[in-house]
Amino acid sequence: MQWNLEWLRTFRSIYETGTLSAAAQELFISQPGVSLHLNSLEAYAGYKLFDRSPRKMVPTEKGKILYNFIFEPLRKLESAEQHFHRRSQPERVTISVGMCFETFQYTLEEHVASLPFNLIIKFGLYPQMQADLDSGLLDMIVTPQKGNQQNLVYEPFSKERVVLIAGSNTDLSELTPLLENNDIAGAGDFLKQQLWYSTAGDMEHLKNFWSKNFNEHPDFSPNYIVPNISSIIRCLSDNDGFSVVPDFLCHEALDAGKIKLVWQGTEPWENTLYFGTRKNTMYKNELDKLKKLFEKKWERQMV
Repeated sequence: MQWNLEWLRTFRSIYETGTLSAAAQELFISQPGVSLHLNSLEAYAGYKLFDRSPRKMVPTEKGKILYNFIFEPLRKLESAEQHFHRRSQPERVTISVGMCFETFQYTLEEHVASLPFNLIIKFGLYPQMQADLDSGLLDMIVTPQKGNQQNLVYEPFSKERVVLIAGSNTDLSELTPLLENNDIAGAGDFLKQQLWYSTAGDMEHLKNFWSKNFNEHPDFSPNYIVPNISSIIRCLSDNDGFSVVPDFLCHEALDAGKIKLVWQGTEPWENTLYFGTRKNTMYKNELDKLKKLFEKKWERQMV
């Protein structure tokens, strides 16, 4: 049996995401494929790298040692891979952009085939995107968070409003009077007893919305954890339950009557969205084209 670099990529993804399903989503491969890679690596190494549990893959001591040993070499190899890809096709510029999955799906996905340059999209956490932009691994990021790197500039282009939504079959007859009478405590107590949806990698929307409007951290766990916000909206459509999501992702489902806009909070909570770039870039024309696609999409949203 020979050592396979993809086994290590898969191992790292399981280690960082905590589950086989989340690793499969991050790597764009099937969950059986993730299991095969892990089993092959463990067979090669001769020991278990994770203790399996229903909710989380817990690394063993050997797993922790392996992760610490391969983390930096893998980052260097992936950096070399991206830079080599740019040089291998000089007739087409390659642009690397970081953003959340939903933003890509909502804005760029329909335009990818028509772009006159190569495009690499990276999903991940915003602080890591900022670091990758600063180091040259990314050429632009779309983010609601501004970093403090001196070499980066942030250009605001739109806002997202975070709102409380419900499936169209959700009974709001008890909640609506509480909100209309500004009985925030009563509304909070009611909502805690309902079915909730959230995402596997990010519960910040729910935590921040709850803290802002109820002056406490949510002391309940969502009933359903799904891969991304688009999944939340599909699951809620024509069903029962609640979630907290950015409004720009809801428009089609709201217009179709599949979900309900329940509440925008005691005061609307908005995030400014920014284009993040380096101060000096050789890809200004290409980045300007991408920016215009975003701006046109958000302009249509506001009409």
